[in-house]
Amino acid sequence: MIKLALTDLDDTLIHFGASHANQATIDAVRQALAAGVRFGPMTGRPPVAMGWMFGAGNEDCWQTGGFSNGQIIYLDGKLVHSVELPREALETTIALVDQTDDARFTIYSIDEDGRYDFVTTRPELVTREFQWMLGPKRGIVDTLPAGKLYKANIHCACSRERMAQIRDALNAQVEGLDFVFPSMTAPVIDISPRGWNKGSAVCALAEAMGIGLDEVAVFGDSENDLSMIRAVPNSVAVANAAPEVATAARWHIGACADDAVPAALEDIARAACECGMPAFMRG
Repeated sequence: MIKLALTDLDDTLIHFGASHANQATIDAVRQALAAGVRFGPMTGRPPVAMGWMFGAGNEDCWQTGGFSNGQIIYLDGKLVHSVELPREALETTIALVDQTDDARFTIYSIDEDGRYDFVTTRPELVTREFQWMLGPKRGIVDTLPAGKLYKANIHCACSRERMAQIRDALNAQVEGLDFVFPSMTAPVIDISPRGWNKGSAVCALAEAMGIGLDEVAVFGDSENDLSMIRAVPNSVAVANAAPEVATAARWHIGACADDAVPAALEDIARAACECGMPAFMRG
């Protein structure tokens, strides 16, 4: 029986570019919760983004889950674990990214302010290539903010092939951090503490709940989901997943755009009421 369902958001639960989760998704999450199945996002996005991604009044949809690629873990609305990004490694990353014309480092606030800033010594590149991203809560600074750091990534204005080159170079040159794609479509490279990822967070959350990994279902589509896809027996890839994710996953469902994950959550909820496994996991 599945007792915990965790899903990536962009291009897995929510179609990338959509303003928020649709009503079918909210209804499916509530059906799972009503059946006694804990549900949560396992996303690269910080907690502050959940308000607009699920919509006002739907706070019950993200009381449990992992945010910032599992660096921030909540269980029933309580913080149970957090892992900071190492400041020195981030500073090294900024120096390397500033040497390229087609990528920029960004740092996010995880509080209710929801601000993010470009951190660069070359602000002229931000205004030229990334002007569309600037606004009231988006600025340009030349140093990292004080305090604990939990969310950073690299925005790119280049081809996917060039993005892969940047990702691979950073993984080779920066100690203490991992660089991965959070989406098949978003022009972004995610940054995580080396060795800590969504898979680590899934294991930590299952331990906090006192359940086995065979009682957890995870859904994903992209490179930053691979660790959790490999961490549990009941891993699920959507039809639009990257080839490596599809290969690693045990189970396969339809595409994000067709609301395949909400349908799977409804199946999990029905099975939970009968203390059994969902139909799509019996094939």
